[in-house]
Amino acid sequence: MKEMSVKEMLMRMSIIAALVLAASPTAVPLASAQTPAVAPERTASPPGAAAYLISPKDGAKVESPVLVQFGLKGMGIAPAGVKFENTGHHHLLVDTEAPADLSAPLPVTDKIVHFGKGQTEAKVPLSPGKHTLQLLLGDQNHVPHNPPVISKKITITVTK
Repeated sequence: MKEMSVKEMLMRMSIIAALVLAASPTAVPLASAQTPAVAPERTASPPGAAAYLISPKDGAKVESPVLVQFGLKGMGIAPAGVKFENTGHHHLLVDTEAPADLSAPLPVTDKIVHFGKGQTEAKVPLSPGKHTLQLLLGDQNHVPHNPPVISKKITITVTK
């Protein structure tokens, strides 16, 4: 049996994440994202890793539900609970700042949407008006990496 390289393993994990996404394209709040009594050690992110929003673009005027597409460079996607080097899953910050304490698991709130199944896009219902969006990658325990892999914050306007 041939031994897989890290690149081949990341590719397989991306394929698995895509299959999971195809089976369930909506975000699911995860009970396991609650803060434990002792915060787990933060997982390192590789140099150059970056999260970004593919769409919508900063300043866009859109209709709800908003199709939000997540981008990631230098890392792979793995569902929550799956420990695999240089991977994580997306959290969408809506109309909020990143938590001050990045050593704790990200809480499940209406402003921090978890994509623990490894989703790379979602239709997000938003009320009419201006909104900010930002991605923050979390490890298998929903804890942001060290250093954090976080996108630039964008502002969009939902017209209806």
